[in-house]
Amino acid sequence: MEGKLSTYRKIETLGKSQLDLVIQVYDGAIAAFRAASDLYKSEDWQAGYQQLQKAKRFVTHLYTTLNPEAGGVIAEDLGKLYAFIINQTSVAEATKDLSVIDDNISILDNVRLGWLELKQQKTAAAQAASHPAGVTGRFTESA
Repeated sequence: MEGKLSTYRKIETLGKSQLDLVIQVYDGAIAAFRAASDLYKSEDWQAGYQQLQKAKRFVTHLYTTLNPEAGGVIAEDLGKLYAFIINQTSVAEATKDLSVIDDNISILDNVRLGWLELKQQKTAAAQAASHPAGVTGRFTESA
């Protein structure tokens, strides 16, 4: 079963833009943090810890795939933010403090919204470029 799931995940990522993949990693991290919070609330410490480890892997992936040359100051700032989240995740693992997990979710949610806005801007720009002003793409009959 795990092999089929792995194959499905590989196929699911093929054809996605880099931006879509970044958003997908954010979604995974946020989902893992939420699961950890729910598990800690029900005092399932081991499963909660495992979800925090999963979330940490997602955020570590975001951190290690930053491109400082291309991203400049934004990449540098994101790197600091990811390092902070990774550190806070270790704090949450040690203390089981739900507010730390909630803070991580909030931070990632806010940054994810920024990525979604960027995606919308790129989509709008691509649509505008493919349909120049005044061209509707419809044929009209001339008299």
